[in-house]
Amino acid sequence: MSDFTSSFWPIFISAVVIGGIIFCLAVLFLTSKSHDAAHTGESTGHVYDEDIVEMNNPMPRWWMWMFIITCIFGISYLFLYPGLGTYGGKLGWTQLKQYEQEVKETNDRIAPIYAKFTSMAPEEVAKDAKAMAIGERLFMNNCSQCHGSDAHGSRGFPNLTDKDWLYGGAPETIKETITNGRHGMMPPMAAAIGSADDVKNVANYVLSLSGSQHDANRAALGKEKFTACAACHGAEGKGNQAIGAPNLSDDIWLHGAGEAAIIERINNGKNNQMPAQGSRLTPEQIHVLASYVWRFSNAENAQ
Repeated sequence: MSDFTSSFWPIFISAVVIGGIIFCLAVLFLTSKSHDAAHTGESTGHVYDEDIVEMNNPMPRWWMWMFIITCIFGISYLFLYPGLGTYGGKLGWTQLKQYEQEVKETNDRIAPIYAKFTSMAPEEVAKDAKAMAIGERLFMNNCSQCHGSDAHGSRGFPNLTDKDWLYGGAPETIKETITNGRHGMMPPMAAAIGSADDVKNVANYVLSLSGSQHDANRAALGKEKFTACAACHGAEGKGNQAIGAPNLSDDIWLHGAGEAAIIERINNGKNNQMPAQGSRLTPEQIHVLASYVWRFSNAENAQ
């Protein structure tokens, strides 16, 4: 892999590009000088379709100049823009700079639209039909790919329409989540719990916390071993929003319900991440989007 990241390839590519342009100019020059004026207008002896005769005439001037202009354009482009290995071009243009400039221009253009909502509390924004129409488009473009167009989520992606929040469902918390993202990690806990039988007992105890179908005898045995999990999920399994530990007593399962699913989580742990949107959306857009998301689980307060 190091062969593709060494300095050889930029130099090689630059040499091929410059060599190609020089070769084209050389061929044009030699071609223009090699024509024998004494035989201009004579047939070369090549006949096509019985009556199309190839004559010994020089190439048209416009044709020659088109090639020369093309070469000059290529040289000028490579001087001004990136194209020769690691050389960045005289203008310093990059795709990233152009993207950032276009994003800035767009944000400056739409800033007046959001100005009205920025000074409003999220609860009030959630009652504004125009704001919610904007929030819907923001959600569809940035959030629906994971949480679904109806925000009901799917396995591994939280449902945003219920009252179950890993990190809290207050508007400011939602804004923080959207802005900075979240990185939730449950470590494998099998070694801390004990044997495979102990893990199964704990899984049944976890199921008992939410009143799900479970083996009562195993649940009773697993209660003591659950202390290894209580540091994050709490002694009663009600979770801890400060660290994003799920509530195990509400019968809402992000990564699948049932004994087998819980045993898998205990044995293998889980690493989940929501990407930060703060670099993609402006604070004003996040304010409207957070209000829109908050409204899903607080519709009775947003009428």
